[in-house]
Amino acid sequence: MPISESPEISLSTETVIGTSHSESDLSRFQLRRRASNDAGTRVPERNGSVNGEAVDDRDRKESANFTSNRGEHVNENPTNSDTRFTYRPSVPAHWRIRESPLSSDAIFKQSHAGLFNLCVVVLVAVNSRLIIENLMKYGWLIRSGFWFSSRSLRDWPLFMCCLTLPIFPLAAFVVEKLLQKNHISERAGIWLHILISTIAVLYPVIVNLRCDSAFLSGIALMQFACIVWLKLVSYAHTNSDMRSIAKSAEKGSAACMYDVNFKSLVYFMEAPTLCYQTSYPRTQSIRKNWVVRQFIKLIIFTGLMGFIIEQYINPIVQNSQHPLKANFLYAIERILKLSVPNLYVWLCMFYSFFHLWLNILAELLRFGDREFYKDWWNAKTVEEYWRMWNMPVHKWMVRHLYMPCLRNGIPKGVAILIAFLVSAVFHELCIAVPCHLFKFWAFIGIMIQVPLVLITSYLQNKFRSSMVGNMIFWFIFCILGQPTCVLLYYHDLMNRKGRAD
Repeated sequence: MPISESPEISLSTETVIGTSHSESDLSRFQLRRRASNDAGTRVPERNGSVNGEAVDDRDRKESANFTSNRGEHVNENPTNSDTRFTYRPSVPAHWRIRESPLSSDAIFKQSHAGLFNLCVVVLVAVNSRLIIENLMKYGWLIRSGFWFSSRSLRDWPLFMCCLTLPIFPLAAFVVEKLLQKNHISERAGIWLHILISTIAVLYPVIVNLRCDSAFLSGIALMQFACIVWLKLVSYAHTNSDMRSIAKSAEKGSAACMYDVNFKSLVYFMEAPTLCYQTSYPRTQSIRKNWVVRQFIKLIIFTGLMGFIIEQYINPIVQNSQHPLKANFLYAIERILKLSVPNLYVWLCMFYSFFHLWLNILAELLRFGDREFYKDWWNAKTVEEYWRMWNMPVHKWMVRHLYMPCLRNGIPKGVAILIAFLVSAVFHELCIAVPCHLFKFWAFIGIMIQVPLVLITSYLQNKFRSSMVGNMIFWFIFCILGQPTCVLLYYHDLMNRKGRAD
């Protein structure tokens, strides 16, 4: 690039020429050579692609080239032992405008891999000390029957209920076939789908409440039942839409082909998505070695979650009072003490389920679209978090709830409220039913997100800083909200068991 095209290069070149030995032909040649080399190297360095060590080495070589043999070997690089001409006093040491690497304008143009490694090393060191301190104070708290015990044998009704849930997708397929062949009316088909999806949720709820099962077994069954319900709604809604398009004037379009295919339903019920399509993007093959590596990671992180819960969270909550019945400072101290191990468990859960498990399932099914989450950790508001945290549920909400509300004339604010209401109901089912405890803490926790969406959006618009908004999100959601819910549910559960005994 010519020098005249860069104001910065032109300015620095003129400054150097004006302050150097203007009467020396050698100096003029050196500076012209220096300026011509600058034109091709300054811009890349300013963009962060050249580090400081490379710049110093280049300066050393250029200095030797400029001052050796009066230009006869100007393109030759000096050897390490050739120090007679390196950094001659006549060659300028400061010849461009540069910023410090940690300046606000340049901080995101630099690589911070070393600082990231430092954070990892510090986290490992600090948490290793905490693990040793915990073991010295409490001993080994992992129970011998943590993964499997004689009580697990009593969970067979939940297991049988889980095995029978595929009956409901099969019933939905039969209804769609009848609709396709015009054996039943559209209204009758809608009511049959409502009945099937409702029973698909109520059946596991009844089994859970009638059985004294372990919490993990109950929550697994309820999550599976909720997934089946969401998929049944998507299956019925999508087929209804394709059926209406097929009956319209656009039925000749290839994109509007209506076909009730059992194979498509089976793949949809197994695929890591909640939105039904007749076909999905598929990968070429299955990477078996990759699946094995991810499965090993899944086992490791699942065990890590169990270790943190048993060794850290349980002692903290057992030695705590009910946060709403204790004094304010004590409650804040307990919440802050619980926030760190709870955050670790939450992050391990996210990585294990949304990254490892869903990617393993997608790889085995050759499912191509693997955007199961976005960079929610950069969320500046609560609204951004919910749009990026769980992409399968977010896509389902937009496709089958939010946009249909808008198309039917419901205001945007009311549509958002309805989406949070549905989410709150399912969060309450997944937690309250396995605990046999209906205190509605999960429901309240989700509905509180609605004013938090408005508050965090207001603060973000006021401060105009992504860093401030992101910090507010982390504090409200992880440091304050989740530990409070854990303490509330634990103490209410202990009180219920105490009354039962």
